[in-house]
This record gives sequence, C-alpha cells and structure tokens, in this order.
Amino acid sequence: MDRVFLDGAAHLKPLLILGVTGSIGQQTLDVAEYLGSPVAGIAAFRGSQSLVDSAMRVPDAAVVAVGPTAEEQDMLISTLGRRVSFGLEALLEMAATPHTIAVNGIVGAAGLAPTVAALDAGNRVALANKETLIAGGPVVVAAATAGPGEIIPVDSEHSALWQCLVGETEASVSRLVLTASGGPFRGKSKEFLDDVTVDQALAHPTWSMGPRITIDSATLMNKAFEVIEAHYLYAIPYDQIDVVVHPQSIVHSLVEFVDGTLKAELGDPDMRVPIQYAITYPERVKADMEQFDLTKAPLLFEEPDRKVFPCLDLGYEAGRIGGSAPAVLNAADEVAVAAFLQGRIPFLAIADIVESTLEQIPVVDLASVADVLAVDETARKVAAANVEVNVRAG
Repeated sequence: MDRVFLDGAAHLKPLLILGVTGSIGQQTLDVAEYLGSPVAGIAAFRGSQSLVDSAMRVPDAAVVAVGPTAEEQDMLISTLGRRVSFGLEALLEMAATPHTIAVNGIVGAAGLAPTVAALDAGNRVALANKETLIAGGPVVVAAATAGPGEIIPVDSEHSALWQCLVGETEASVSRLVLTASGGPFRGKSKEFLDDVTVDQALAHPTWSMGPRITIDSATLMNKAFEVIEAHYLYAIPYDQIDVVVHPQSIVHSLVEFVDGTLKAELGDPDMRVPIQYAITYPERVKADMEQFDLTKAPLLFEEPDRKVFPCLDLGYEAGRIGGSAPAVLNAADEVAVAAFLQGRIPFLAIADIVESTLEQIPVVDLASVADVLAVDETARKVAAANVEVNVRAG
C-alpha cells in the first residue's frame, strides 16, 4: 500500500510498540508502515516467532523480550543479535526512550510500569492497555500531571470521547456516553447463560479481539472498565458517565453538552483509526480505508440489562469506592476469566468471584507502581481461592 507522509514524516516521533505480537501491536505496525513512521523499539513478553517476524518488519528497531524461555532467548540472540535484550528493566528502559511515542498494547497489569516510565520520560503514551488506568489510575494520573508526558487513548470508545471533547471546555460537558455492542449474549436471560460454552462467549458479533477482552465484552465487564478509565482520563464524576448498548458498533461513543447538544464519533469498527489518530494527534491524516457508508445499517440503542450482566454495576461500585478497589476488580476478573476459559467455572460465576473478592480485600490508597502490584498480587490469590470454592461447589 502507498505510504502517507506528514511533511515528509520529519516530525513523526519514533514509535515504541509495546505488546507488538498482540492485535493492537500488529495493527500498529501496519499503521506505522502506512504513515512512514519510524519504529525505534518493539517489545513482547515471549520470544515467539511472531516477535521475530515483527522485528524483521522493522530492521532498525531495538527488540525486548520480557520473559522468554531459555530456548527462546537463544533463538532470539541467534536471529537478532545485539538488537535484542531481555527482562523488565529492558522494557522500562525502552519505554523511557526520549522523544518517542509509546503505543502500549501490553495485556494486563504488566502494562502499568512501562506506562509510568514513558510518562516520567515526558513521552506520549498511546494507551490501549485498559489495566493501566483501572488498576493504577491514581498513580498514572499523578505521573501524567507531574510533567510533559501525555496520554492519548487508543481504545475505540475512549478515542471517540477524546475526539468529541477536543476544543470543548470542562464546564460545557453534561455527560459521557459509552457505547457497548452487547456482546454475543445481548438480549439473553440468566437461564440461557447458565450453560453457555467458551466458544459461544468468544463469538463476538462485531469486534475481533483477544480472548480475555472478548469474554469481558460478553459479561459487560469491559464496559465497566471503560467507565473507570473515563473517570480517570477526563476527571469526570461517575454520575456523569453512562453506558448504552449499540449492537452495530458504529457509534463508538458520545458526549452530551449542557446545551443539549450530542456529539458522536462514528465509523467502521477498525482499530487502525484510533491507533493512527493517537500517533498523529492533533493532526489528521487520510487513512488507508474506504469511505464510510452512512446508509448501510440502522443505528439502535438500548439500555444494558444490569440484572443479567452485574459486572457493569460492579465496575461502577469499585470506581466510586476508589483507591485499590478498581485494581482488585481487574485482578479478580482476570483470574475468573482465565478459569472460565479453562472450563473450570461457568460463565455466570465470573461476576460472583469478582464480587466476593472485592468484599474480602480492604481498600487502601495507591501511591506507587509497587502499591498497585502488591494489591494485584493479593487480589489474584484471593480470587484464585474463590475459584477453587466455586469448582468444589460445582
């Protein structure tokens, strides 16, 4: 495909693609090639063939594998030579590379430390890692406000809100409205959900995503996470953040203003759009896609069924409690979702395990990455114990 250059690409900062082997990472590579944007570094947890293939696409980039096996490490050294380094410290050093944009697509709480490292270095973070703000919101906000570093959201809903808010004042905003596809079980009853399979839960109707986020979409926990993210990104009270189900996934989110005006961002469900915008912001560049057809589908909006999908209200509850509660919410959900994907617990048990874990762990304030990781570790242990209780009871 033809490349697009911004003023000869001279002022495009080099990219660091963290989590390069995942869906966001691979699409970021595509966007970088299209824009002609240099890539200074790529990182992944495992030393997989996908990491090697990605490194071959960007021959000038440094490469980090955070937790490869000994065999993978030997393979990477023999294949990539001095370009490759290993371990968490190497990842944090890469994230802190001056004058870069860190696209963070790392999955889980592991994305928190590199986000803070990039912000501390004054870099832009194109943030696709939900857990960074959910688990460590107070820590990330402190890092973002302490210096010149900035966060531009990549998540499609938050990119939509960001774009709707550009040029607007805080006082003009009445509420933020996050749209949810409803997932594969939209309109279903609790009785139906009693016996759903992993394959059914992974069959998302509109988005192609990783397994955890797909299950989170099915439980509406993903939308609960986005509510918490919105609170931290836009410093807006939870009472001014709403969720509506929009099965077409065309309206990615909306902002309502005090004069009654609604502003929305619409388009095909394609993550390359928010990735590109986070890289080129505040400029816009022609994207490598067809023009959107406004006539192809009606737009429907519905209230979410909070009784069938209690994870949404668990997110609001944890967010309003604040402190470490959202970190517990995230860790417990990750453990419960993993157990469901392994076939150890039923679908409806995910919410029960998360709720029990939230009730069992005292809330504390978070002042550092270490604080967040300590809470995360505790929550995972408690959630794992709750999984075992559920397995024995089942």
